[in-house]
Amino acid sequence: MNQQNKSKIFIAGGGTGGHIYPAVAVAEALKNEYEIYYVGNPRNLEKEIVQQKGYKFLSVNVQGLPRRATLDLLGWSAKLFVSILKSMFYVLKYRPKTVFGTGGYVSAPALIAAKLFGVPFVMHDCDANPGLVTRKLSPFASSVSLAFECAKSVIKNKKCFINGNPLRKEFTTLTKQEARLQLGLENKLTIAFMGGSQGAKSINSSTCEILKTLSKDYDVQIIFQTGKKKFEDVIEKLTTFYPEYEADKNIIVKPYFDDMVSVMKASDIAVSRAGSLSISELSASGVATIYIPYPFAAADHQRKNARFMEENGAGLYLEDSDVTAETLLAKLLELINNPNRLCEVQQATLKLAKFDAVSDIVQQIKQVI
Repeated sequence: MNQQNKSKIFIAGGGTGGHIYPAVAVAEALKNEYEIYYVGNPRNLEKEIVQQKGYKFLSVNVQGLPRRATLDLLGWSAKLFVSILKSMFYVLKYRPKTVFGTGGYVSAPALIAAKLFGVPFVMHDCDANPGLVTRKLSPFASSVSLAFECAKSVIKNKKCFINGNPLRKEFTTLTKQEARLQLGLENKLTIAFMGGSQGAKSINSSTCEILKTLSKDYDVQIIFQTGKKKFEDVIEKLTTFYPEYEADKNIIVKPYFDDMVSVMKASDIAVSRAGSLSISELSASGVATIYIPYPFAAADHQRKNARFMEENGAGLYLEDSDVTAETLLAKLLELINNPNRLCEVQQATLKLAKFDAVSDIVQQIKQVI
Protein backbone atom coordinates (compact mmCIF):
# COMPACT_ATOMS: atom_id res chain seq x y z
CA MET A 1 0.00 0.00 0.00
CA ASN A 2 1.28 3.49 -0.86
CA GLN A 3 2.41 5.35 2.28
CA GLN A 4 0.24 8.36 1.36
CA ASN A 5 -2.90 6.20 1.26
CA LYS A 6 -2.34 4.64 4.67
CA SER A 7 -4.36 5.75 7.68
CA LYS A 8 -2.26 7.43 10.35
CA ILE A 9 -1.81 6.26 13.94
CA PHE A 10 -0.10 8.12 16.78
CA ILE A 11 1.80 6.04 19.31
CA ALA A 12 2.89 7.75 22.52
CA GLY A 13 5.01 6.59 25.41
CA GLY A 14 8.49 7.09 26.72
CA GLY A 15 10.87 7.84 29.55
CA THR A 16 11.57 4.23 30.50
CA GLY A 17 11.93 0.95 28.65
CA GLY A 18 8.67 -0.22 30.25
CA HIS A 19 6.81 2.46 28.30
CA ILE A 20 8.94 2.48 25.14
CA TYR A 21 9.44 -1.16 24.16
CA PRO A 22 5.76 -2.17 24.41
CA ALA A 23 4.88 0.86 22.27
CA VAL A 24 7.53 -0.08 19.69
CA ALA A 25 6.39 -3.73 19.66
CA VAL A 26 2.85 -2.61 18.80
CA ALA A 27 4.16 -0.10 16.23
CA GLU A 28 6.12 -2.87 14.51
CA ALA A 29 2.95 -4.94 14.22
CA LEU A 30 1.02 -2.02 12.71
CA LYS A 31 3.61 -0.42 10.41
CA ASN A 32 2.75 -2.42 7.27
CA GLU A 33 -0.90 -1.35 7.34
CA TYR A 34 -0.68 2.14 8.86
CA GLU A 35 1.53 5.19 8.82
CA ILE A 36 3.08 5.45 12.30
CA TYR A 37 3.87 8.71 14.08
CA TYR A 38 5.61 8.36 17.44
CA VAL A 39 5.05 11.11 20.03
CA GLY A 40 7.85 11.31 22.58
CA ASN A 41 10.40 13.42 24.42
CA PRO A 42 13.48 14.06 22.24
CA ARG A 43 15.70 14.00 25.35
CA ASN A 44 14.66 10.48 26.27
CA LEU A 45 15.68 7.05 25.02
CA GLU A 46 12.58 6.77 22.83
CA LYS A 47 13.90 9.18 20.18
CA GLU A 48 16.99 7.06 19.44
CA ILE A 49 14.99 3.82 19.36
CA VAL A 50 12.21 5.26 17.20
CA GLN A 51 14.60 6.80 14.69
CA GLN A 52 16.38 3.44 14.33
CA LYS A 53 13.00 1.93 13.45
CA GLY A 54 12.31 4.64 10.88
CA TYR A 55 9.09 6.09 12.31
CA LYS A 56 8.28 9.78 12.13
CA PHE A 57 9.07 11.33 15.52
CA LEU A 58 6.90 14.12 16.96
CA SER A 59 8.56 15.94 19.87
CA VAL A 60 6.92 16.95 23.14
CA ASN A 61 9.13 18.41 25.87
CA VAL A 62 7.23 17.00 28.84
CA GLN A 63 8.70 15.73 32.11
CA GLY A 64 7.58 13.68 35.10
CA LEU A 65 5.48 15.31 37.82
CA PRO A 66 7.68 16.77 40.61
CA ARG A 67 7.19 14.93 43.89
CA ARG A 68 7.10 18.11 45.97
CA ALA A 69 5.00 21.24 45.64
CA THR A 70 7.87 23.63 44.85
CA LEU A 71 8.56 26.17 42.11
CA ASP A 72 9.44 23.18 39.94
CA LEU A 73 5.72 22.43 39.82
CA LEU A 74 5.07 25.74 38.01
CA GLY A 75 7.72 24.95 35.42
CA TRP A 76 6.34 21.45 34.97
CA SER A 77 2.79 22.79 34.51
CA ALA A 78 3.97 25.24 31.86
CA LYS A 79 5.81 22.51 29.95
CA LEU A 80 2.80 20.22 30.12
CA PHE A 81 0.52 22.99 28.80
CA VAL A 82 2.88 23.70 25.89
CA SER A 83 3.18 19.97 25.15
CA ILE A 84 -0.61 19.62 25.04
CA LEU A 85 -0.85 22.59 22.63
CA LYS A 86 1.88 21.03 20.48
CA SER A 87 0.06 17.68 20.49
CA MET A 88 -3.16 19.43 19.48
CA PHE A 89 -1.29 20.93 16.53
CA TYR A 90 0.00 17.46 15.57
CA VAL A 91 -3.53 16.04 15.69
CA LEU A 92 -4.89 18.84 13.50
CA LYS A 93 -2.02 18.54 11.03
CA TYR A 94 -1.83 14.75 10.61
CA ARG A 95 -5.41 13.69 11.46
CA PRO A 96 -4.65 10.34 13.11
CA LYS A 97 -7.40 7.73 13.15
CA THR A 98 -6.47 6.80 16.71
CA VAL A 99 -3.84 7.28 19.40
CA PHE A 100 -2.24 4.43 21.34
CA GLY A 101 -0.57 5.38 24.63
CA THR A 102 1.48 3.22 26.98
CA GLY A 103 0.97 5.32 30.10
CA GLY A 104 3.46 7.56 31.85
CA TYR A 105 3.91 11.30 31.56
CA VAL A 106 5.20 11.23 27.96
CA SER A 107 1.92 9.82 26.64
CA ALA A 108 -0.29 12.33 28.48
CA PRO A 109 -0.18 15.30 26.03
CA ALA A 110 -1.09 13.19 22.98
CA LEU A 111 -3.90 11.42 24.83
CA ILE A 112 -5.31 14.70 26.17
CA ALA A 113 -5.16 16.20 22.66
CA ALA A 114 -6.99 13.16 21.30
CA LYS A 115 -9.70 13.57 23.94
CA LEU A 116 -10.12 17.28 23.13
CA PHE A 117 -10.55 16.61 19.40
CA GLY A 118 -12.69 13.50 19.72
CA VAL A 119 -10.03 11.13 18.36
CA PRO A 120 -10.51 7.66 19.87
CA PHE A 121 -7.59 6.37 21.91
CA VAL A 122 -6.49 3.07 23.41
CA MET A 123 -4.28 2.78 26.49
CA HIS A 124 -1.95 0.12 27.82
CA ASP A 125 -0.55 0.09 31.36
CA CYS A 126 2.34 -2.19 32.19
CA ASP A 127 2.25 -2.21 36.00
CA ALA A 128 0.40 -4.05 38.75
CA ASN A 129 -0.37 -0.59 40.14
CA PRO A 130 -1.37 1.63 37.17
CA GLY A 131 0.21 5.07 37.04
CA LEU A 132 -1.44 8.46 37.47
CA VAL A 133 -1.88 9.10 33.73
CA THR A 134 -3.64 5.77 33.21
CA ARG A 135 -5.91 6.21 36.22
CA LYS A 136 -6.96 9.73 35.19
CA LEU A 137 -7.37 9.23 31.43
CA SER A 138 -8.53 5.60 31.15
CA PRO A 139 -12.22 6.45 31.78
CA PHE A 140 -12.17 8.34 28.45
CA ALA A 141 -10.35 5.62 26.48
CA SER A 142 -12.12 3.47 23.88
CA SER A 143 -10.54 0.49 25.62
CA VAL A 144 -7.72 -0.30 28.05
CA SER A 145 -5.11 -3.02 27.97
CA LEU A 146 -3.43 -4.16 31.20
CA ALA A 147 -0.45 -6.36 32.00
CA PHE A 148 -1.75 -7.55 35.39
CA GLU A 149 -5.18 -8.78 36.49
CA CYS A 150 -4.86 -7.00 39.83
CA ALA A 151 -4.59 -3.63 38.06
CA LYS A 152 -8.19 -3.86 36.87
CA SER A 153 -9.62 -2.82 40.25
CA VAL A 154 -8.44 0.80 39.88
CA ILE A 155 -9.42 1.28 36.21
CA LYS A 156 -12.81 2.90 35.58
CA ASN A 157 -13.45 1.57 32.10
CA LYS A 158 -15.74 -1.34 31.22
CA LYS A 159 -13.67 -2.28 28.16
CA CYS A 160 -10.65 -3.50 30.05
CA PHE A 161 -8.52 -6.42 28.81
CA ILE A 162 -5.73 -8.36 30.53
CA ASN A 163 -3.24 -8.85 27.71
CA GLY A 164 0.15 -8.84 29.42
CA ASN A 165 2.95 -6.65 28.09
CA PRO A 166 3.76 -6.57 24.37
CA LEU A 167 6.97 -8.51 23.73
CA ARG A 168 9.52 -8.42 20.95
CA LYS A 169 9.09 -11.43 18.64
CA GLU A 170 12.58 -12.74 19.50
CA PHE A 171 11.22 -13.90 22.85
CA THR A 172 9.19 -16.53 21.02
CA THR A 173 11.82 -17.55 18.44
CA LEU A 174 15.23 -17.58 20.18
CA THR A 175 16.17 -20.79 22.00
CA LYS A 176 18.25 -20.99 25.19
CA GLN A 177 21.04 -22.81 23.35
CA GLU A 178 21.14 -20.19 20.57
CA ALA A 179 21.19 -17.37 23.14
CA ARG A 180 24.10 -18.93 25.02
CA LEU A 181 25.97 -19.47 21.77
CA GLN A 182 25.55 -15.79 20.85
CA LEU A 183 27.03 -14.79 24.22
CA GLY A 184 29.87 -17.29 24.02
CA LEU A 185 28.58 -19.32 26.96
CA GLU A 186 28.46 -23.05 27.59
CA ASN A 187 25.26 -25.02 28.05
CA LYS A 188 25.14 -25.00 31.89
CA LEU A 189 23.45 -23.19 34.77
CA THR A 190 23.52 -19.45 34.11
CA ILE A 191 22.61 -16.47 36.31
CA ALA A 192 21.96 -12.92 35.09
CA PHE A 193 22.49 -9.96 37.43
CA MET A 194 20.67 -6.96 35.95
CA GLY A 195 19.86 -3.69 37.68
CA GLY A 196 18.59 -1.97 34.55
CA SER A 197 20.42 0.36 32.15
CA GLN A 198 21.40 2.65 35.03
CA GLY A 199 22.45 -0.20 37.30
CA ALA A 200 21.46 -0.83 40.91
CA LYS A 201 23.95 -0.08 43.66
CA SER A 202 22.71 -2.76 46.08
CA ILE A 203 22.74 -5.48 43.43
CA ASN A 204 26.11 -4.42 42.02
CA SER A 205 27.85 -4.23 45.37
CA SER A 206 26.67 -7.62 46.63
CA THR A 207 27.26 -9.31 43.29
CA CYS A 208 30.92 -8.25 43.28
CA GLU A 209 31.42 -10.11 46.55
CA ILE A 210 29.84 -13.40 45.48
CA LEU A 211 30.92 -13.87 41.86
CA LYS A 212 34.04 -15.84 42.74
CA THR A 213 32.07 -18.17 45.04
CA LEU A 214 29.39 -18.79 42.40
CA SER A 215 31.92 -19.52 39.68
CA LYS A 216 34.54 -21.51 41.62
CA ASP A 217 32.39 -23.36 44.17
CA TYR A 218 29.24 -23.94 42.08
CA ASP A 219 30.55 -23.74 38.48
CA VAL A 220 27.79 -21.29 37.56
CA GLN A 221 27.98 -18.97 34.54
CA ILE A 222 27.34 -15.29 35.30
CA ILE A 223 26.09 -12.46 33.08
CA PHE A 224 26.55 -9.19 34.98
CA GLN A 225 25.07 -5.93 33.66
CA THR A 226 26.42 -3.14 35.85
CA GLY A 227 24.75 -0.09 34.30
CA LYS A 228 26.71 2.43 32.25
CA LYS A 229 27.29 4.97 35.02
CA LYS A 230 28.36 2.38 37.58
CA PHE A 231 30.68 0.25 35.47
CA GLU A 232 34.00 1.74 36.64
CA ASP A 233 33.02 1.53 40.32
CA VAL A 234 31.97 -2.09 39.87
CA ILE A 235 35.22 -3.05 38.14
CA GLU A 236 37.21 -1.43 40.94
CA LYS A 237 35.29 -3.34 43.60
CA LEU A 238 35.23 -6.59 41.64
CA THR A 239 39.01 -6.43 41.22
CA THR A 240 39.34 -6.18 44.99
CA PHE A 241 37.25 -9.31 45.63
CA TYR A 242 38.27 -11.32 42.58
CA PRO A 243 41.42 -9.98 40.83
CA GLU A 244 41.40 -12.84 38.30
CA TYR A 245 37.78 -12.37 37.16
CA GLU A 246 38.77 -11.40 33.59
CA ALA A 247 40.39 -14.79 33.04
CA ASP A 248 37.29 -16.64 34.32
CA LYS A 249 35.34 -17.98 31.32
CA ASN A 250 32.24 -18.32 33.52
CA ILE A 251 31.89 -14.54 33.87
CA ILE A 252 30.73 -11.82 31.47
CA VAL A 253 30.72 -8.26 32.87
CA LYS A 254 29.45 -5.36 30.75
CA PRO A 255 28.00 -1.91 31.48
CA TYR A 256 25.04 -2.61 29.20
CA PHE A 257 23.80 -5.26 26.77
CA ASP A 258 22.09 -4.00 23.62
CA ASP A 259 20.70 -7.50 23.15
CA MET A 260 18.86 -8.16 26.41
CA VAL A 261 16.73 -10.82 24.71
CA SER A 262 19.78 -13.11 24.48
CA VAL A 263 20.76 -12.34 28.09
CA MET A 264 17.36 -13.37 29.45
CA LYS A 265 16.87 -16.35 27.14
CA ALA A 266 20.35 -17.65 28.08
CA SER A 267 19.63 -17.50 31.83
CA ASP A 268 18.12 -19.98 34.28
CA ILE A 269 18.11 -17.57 37.23
CA ALA A 270 18.13 -13.77 37.39
CA VAL A 271 18.57 -11.07 40.00
CA SER A 272 16.61 -8.05 38.84
CA ARG A 273 14.67 -4.92 39.67
CA ALA A 274 10.92 -5.34 39.31
CA GLY A 275 9.96 -3.12 36.42
CA SER A 276 6.95 -4.52 34.62
CA LEU A 277 8.61 -5.00 31.24
CA SER A 278 11.55 -6.83 32.82
CA ILE A 279 9.08 -9.11 34.62
CA SER A 280 7.20 -9.83 31.39
CA GLU A 281 10.39 -10.56 29.47
CA LEU A 282 11.85 -12.73 32.24
CA SER A 283 8.55 -14.61 32.42
CA ALA A 284 8.54 -15.19 28.67
CA SER A 285 12.09 -16.53 29.04
CA GLY A 286 11.10 -18.90 31.85
CA VAL A 287 13.67 -17.44 34.24
CA ALA A 288 13.40 -17.95 38.01
CA THR A 289 14.02 -14.45 39.29
CA ILE A 290 14.96 -12.90 42.63
CA TYR A 291 13.19 -9.54 42.52
CA ILE A 292 14.74 -6.60 44.36
CA PRO A 293 12.31 -3.71 43.72
CA TYR A 294 13.59 -0.17 43.41
CA PRO A 295 12.31 1.39 46.66
CA PHE A 296 11.68 4.86 45.22
CA ALA A 297 9.66 3.86 42.14
CA ALA A 298 6.58 5.99 41.44
CA ALA A 299 3.54 4.86 43.46
CA ASP A 300 5.73 2.03 44.80
CA HIS A 301 4.80 0.05 41.69
CA GLN A 302 7.92 -2.13 41.67
CA ARG A 303 7.17 -3.54 45.13
CA LYS A 304 3.62 -4.35 44.02
CA ASN A 305 4.93 -6.00 40.85
CA ALA A 306 7.44 -8.10 42.80
CA ARG A 307 4.92 -9.11 45.47
CA PHE A 308 2.51 -10.24 42.76
CA MET A 309 5.17 -12.55 41.31
CA GLU A 310 6.12 -13.89 44.73
CA GLU A 311 2.48 -14.56 45.67
CA ASN A 312 2.08 -16.58 42.46
CA GLY A 313 5.17 -18.68 43.15
CA ALA A 314 6.83 -17.10 40.12
CA GLY A 315 9.74 -15.40 41.84
CA LEU A 316 11.58 -14.72 45.07
CA TYR A 317 11.52 -11.37 46.87
CA LEU A 318 14.24 -9.40 48.61
CA GLU A 319 13.96 -5.84 49.90
CA ASP A 320 16.61 -3.44 48.64
CA SER A 321 17.51 -2.48 52.21
CA ASP A 322 18.08 -6.16 53.08
CA VAL A 323 20.47 -6.87 50.21
CA THR A 324 23.92 -7.98 51.31
CA ALA A 325 26.34 -10.50 49.86
CA GLU A 326 25.12 -13.02 52.45
CA THR A 327 21.37 -12.54 51.87
CA LEU A 328 21.71 -12.53 48.10
CA LEU A 329 23.85 -15.66 48.05
CA ALA A 330 21.38 -17.41 50.38
CA LYS A 331 18.49 -16.64 48.01
CA LEU A 332 20.47 -17.89 45.03
CA LEU A 333 21.43 -21.11 46.81
CA GLU A 334 17.72 -21.78 47.46
CA LEU A 335 17.51 -22.34 43.71
CA ILE A 336 20.99 -23.61 42.84
CA ASN A 337 20.95 -26.35 45.48
CA ASN A 338 17.36 -27.37 44.84
CA PRO A 339 16.71 -28.21 41.15
CA ASN A 340 13.08 -29.13 41.88
CA ARG A 341 12.44 -25.75 43.49
CA LEU A 342 14.17 -24.03 40.57
CA CYS A 343 11.99 -25.89 38.08
CA GLU A 344 8.80 -25.06 40.03
CA VAL A 345 9.54 -21.32 39.96
CA GLN A 346 10.46 -21.43 36.27
CA GLN A 347 7.23 -23.25 35.40
CA ALA A 348 5.14 -20.81 37.48
CA THR A 349 6.88 -17.94 35.69
CA LEU A 350 6.11 -19.35 32.27
CA LYS A 351 2.44 -19.79 33.22
CA LEU A 352 2.19 -16.03 33.77
CA ALA A 353 3.81 -15.21 30.43
CA LYS A 354 1.47 -13.84 27.78
CA PHE A 355 2.78 -14.28 24.26
CA ASP A 356 -0.24 -12.89 22.39
CA ALA A 357 -0.21 -9.40 23.89
CA VAL A 358 0.85 -7.63 20.70
CA SER A 359 -1.81 -9.24 18.50
CA ASP A 360 -4.48 -8.73 21.17
CA ILE A 361 -3.66 -5.03 21.53
CA VAL A 362 -3.53 -4.58 17.75
CA GLN A 363 -7.08 -5.96 17.58
CA GLN A 364 -8.19 -3.45 20.23
CA ILE A 365 -6.69 -0.62 18.20
CA LYS A 366 -8.25 -1.77 14.92
CA GLN A 367 -11.68 -1.93 16.53
CA VAL A 368 -11.72 1.86 17.01
CA ILE A 369 -10.33 2.86 13.62
